[in-house]
Amino acid sequence: MVERMKTMYDVQQKLKRFGIFVYTGNRLSDLQLMEIELKELFEYALITKDEFIVARLVIHEEINRMKNKDI
Repeated sequence: MVERMKTMYDVQQKLKRFGIFVYTGNRLSDLQLMEIELKELFEYALITKDEFIVARLVIHEEINRMKNKDI
């Protein structure tokens, strides 16, 4: 059963399970790097397609929240 990721914390915990910690000091860069890392995990079949899609959705929602906050 796929654990549902609903928040950025959930996505970070998923990455942490693979020893991936992302912090550049720039939130947008962090989100972009997390997406790259998730893509690699999916390409190497370490996460399922569903996990990849849900995690990307959470990341894109966070990016949209950041952009709307700047308006």
